[in-house]
Amino acid sequence: MVYNAQTPLQSAAKSLPELEQRVRDDLACLCYPPANWVVPTAADGEEKVHDVVVIGGGMCGLVASFALIGAGIQNIRIFDRNPPGLEGPWLTYARMETLRSPKQLTGPAYGIASLTFRAWYIAQFGNDTWATLDKIPRPMWMEYLCWYRKVLGLPVENGVEVKTIQPEGALMRLTLTGDGAPEKSVLARKVVMATGRDGMGQPSIPDFVKSLPQKYWAHSSHEIDFAALRGKRVVVVGVGASAVDNAAEALEAGAAEVRHLIRRKEMPCINKLMGIGSFGFTAAFPQLGDARRWQIMNYSLRTQTPAPRGSTMRVSRHPNAYFHFDAAVEKTELDGGEIVIETSQGKPVRADFLILGTGFGVDPLARKELDGYADKILLWQDRFTPPAGEENAHLGKFPYLAGDFTLLEREPGQVPWLANIHSFNSGAAASLGKVSGDIPGISEGAAWLAREIAAKLYTENFDQYWQRLLDYDTPELRGDEWTASPLPDIAEITARKQA
Repeated sequence: MVYNAQTPLQSAAKSLPELEQRVRDDLACLCYPPANWVVPTAADGEEKVHDVVVIGGGMCGLVASFALIGAGIQNIRIFDRNPPGLEGPWLTYARMETLRSPKQLTGPAYGIASLTFRAWYIAQFGNDTWATLDKIPRPMWMEYLCWYRKVLGLPVENGVEVKTIQPEGALMRLTLTGDGAPEKSVLARKVVMATGRDGMGQPSIPDFVKSLPQKYWAHSSHEIDFAALRGKRVVVVGVGASAVDNAAEALEAGAAEVRHLIRRKEMPCINKLMGIGSFGFTAAFPQLGDARRWQIMNYSLRTQTPAPRGSTMRVSRHPNAYFHFDAAVEKTELDGGEIVIETSQGKPVRADFLILGTGFGVDPLARKELDGYADKILLWQDRFTPPAGEENAHLGKFPYLAGDFTLLEREPGQVPWLANIHSFNSGAAASLGKVSGDIPGISEGAAWLAREIAAKLYTENFDQYWQRLLDYDTPELRGDEWTASPLPDIAEITARKQA
């Protein structure tokens, strides 16, 4: 029988408490959590050394931590700078009504059916309501992630921001700040940067707003007072998902008009990577070689992922919404209290407020945690020269990662501690595929990350594990399970045969 997203679950939990018990039973059957096997590491003095510190308690950080604990690596810490319930973008700068991903994707469930969004949803609302659900409402996805964290007992420490990551001998010293920070710094053997969409870069801020006072513009990831835009003329730069969602928010808040200024000549309509997503693609991507990986990523970036249909219609249903194509912004300036925007069409547009739907750039130099050595990180532009016509400056700034998500040195021997920093965020996409940021491949990425970290921790302490092998002396047999017998005499055997 073929099962799909609409096939009713015959033995679904009827309540969250029942589902939570099912999760506990499933984990018990899987022997979760296993015993910690990692040899403790000593530091000078009495300071504790953590085997792994995970930076980020959003979706990536949660599933990565679950995978690490499930791999028997329990001496970990998880830090998130935001208050509980505000980890990740879902209730902060994400402004879409629903997720783009199909509702049936298993996401961070890590192969455990009772941990899926579907199981969580049906336990509360039933099979019939599930059948009528189209897309997952964005705030509901955050509710699910909060439940995921709670039912798994993942020890996220909120209100803790990691300011710097610096080497200290063979270890990494992380300096901390924030209301929730219990210490000024901690030591770790490995660091996982599960820092999401801007995890290896920052919001892309075009030069044309550099001279505008901040009160006249915002990036789509910034906190925006949409109520203050009532009756105002708003220009949104771009037509990707974040641009469209912010335009919709402004319109629904009562903006007098919202104009999209779009450098493309036509609306992007096809999500190309969705057409080739499969387990095979996820597994093969890191092994495809530089030329093919660049080919795929460059094509995806150039064709651009369109905004979802529902988000676009959320804008276009307003008669005071406008889409201006082939209208790249070239310059902005103030004229009294108005923003004058010069476009590639030679026709200026006047507005009261400007929203940049320009996405995020990947640039390790922008990460303050890596100050002092970010310029020594190997980038794709250092490693690969694309064919003529395939150049892409944005793609070239992605870090060129090792197969275990770690950063590599531009010049070997300069910053060897990069081998302790794992980029489990959107910055890994060019090297390893979309397994550390997007919902479809996040569990595969977490399993991969945990396996690689476990291998490194074991290899680094091989002598101690070898000694454990030599020292192990717990007998399986006690000596009373058998009786030794002498070998029979040859003459006796011959006599028996003759008889």
